[in-house]
Amino acid sequence: MILEIYLILINLVAFCIYGIDKSKAERGSYRIPEKTLIGLALLGGSLGAFLGMRVFHHKTRKPKFYITVPLLLVLDVALYAYYYFHMAT
Repeated sequence: MILEIYLILINLVAFCIYGIDKSKAERGSYRIPEKTLIGLALLGGSLGAFLGMRVFHHKTRKPKFYITVPLLLVLDVALYAYYYFHMAT
């Protein structure tokens, strides 16, 4: 139960941060560092990051993002599936 709550929260945060960074980019104001955006995906927020990239059309041309974030999403899904089917029972 704690894992599920964590994953929901980290993905909501990642999605919102990608939206905030896109808004800052459009206004030309201070940006959120790329290492923070990738870091959120590494911490389990890859789905939120991926959806943020798609919904806000943000960081979709940078290989660091369009390669790394989907790979992290696949890894997160695999890890969660392993946990759910092997560890939770």
